[in-house]
Amino acid sequence: MNGDMRVKFPGLMREPLPSGSVRWRVRPKGDKSRKIALPCGPDHPDFKAHYDAARAGGILNPEPVTKSERGTMAWLLGLYISHLEIQVEAKAASPLTLKERRNLRDFVLSQKSEQQNSKGRTYAELPMMIPASELEAFKDRMASTPGKARNVWKLLIAAYDFGVNRQHCTVNPARAVKRPVYKSAGGATPWTTDDLFAFKNAHPKGTAAHLALTLFMFSACRIGDAILLGRAHEERRAGQLWLSWTPTKKGSKRVEIPVLPPLLAALNARTVIGGTYLLTGHALPYKSPEGLRNKMQRWCAEAGIQGKSSHGIRKAAGHLLALNGATQYEIMAVHGHANASTSQVYTDGVERARLGQMAASKLAGMDW
Repeated sequence: MNGDMRVKFPGLMREPLPSGSVRWRVRPKGDKSRKIALPCGPDHPDFKAHYDAARAGGILNPEPVTKSERGTMAWLLGLYISHLEIQVEAKAASPLTLKERRNLRDFVLSQKSEQQNSKGRTYAELPMMIPASELEAFKDRMASTPGKARNVWKLLIAAYDFGVNRQHCTVNPARAVKRPVYKSAGGATPWTTDDLFAFKNAHPKGTAAHLALTLFMFSACRIGDAILLGRAHEERRAGQLWLSWTPTKKGSKRVEIPVLPPLLAALNARTVIGGTYLLTGHALPYKSPEGLRNKMQRWCAEAGIQGKSSHGIRKAAGHLLALNGATQYEIMAVHGHANASTSQVYTDGVERARLGQMAASKLAGMDW
């Protein structure tokens, strides 16, 4: 925050968040113990009203849109995102969810209508009670990106549920349309053994890339957790080093696993040590999962690996655990899954292969 801003708006604080977004808060005049979150920033036309109310110790209805937009999709989605920002501040929602839905909100509102009465108008201008036929056409346009389509529908359903609960609208039109089907069965593509060794050969022990691969492989952490894990998550139990953390993904269970020799060796081979295990080229923790994700893509390209992500390493770890006899409940403990059915995908194929082998051995002895 520059000096002019501090002079013009006393008590205003600009606070960057781990998600990459910015939070604006205000200290009420004469009360330095409080900080009131604002639903919008200084570039919004309603900012001054919200700032004045917070400076006086109060809160206005968090509507980050102008009254002329009332009743439109832009109005409803704006209210919902403001609500989600407050939920994130209260630690009742994930900053990653907020960032994703904020970006998807802009994508949705930029769409243009295909209906005869509103053809060519952006969704931002349309009444919030958008017809099901419009949403069906929108879904059809996203057929080539089913994963994104599913996330868009999650946003729309959540936003309209928010609107119904607050009597802004009477029904949820997004629920009247069948959700997009994610046809890429199994999600991220697991890394193969060849992929793992190609990456290791391109990035030897002691490099940041090698440590990243080893951390993903031997902790099965998600990329949102990989940027946070460090010495603060270490524990000594009976002389052995353990990692203990609660994954950032909502609903995940706490993970407690021993640090196995390959990961311990990779940690000991670090040339630069910081608060987190994985550091940027400037020896600083990554600010967001996107930064590490981009770095992983660069490291993969250097190793000649295409179309794979860090989540595929997590899946490879799950398959290796199953192949080595781990039950779905043991995989649950390592992956932080809340439901056994989530881990079952790793054990099903292995169990079917074992059953097939047993059945084939019985057929081999038949008198045919």
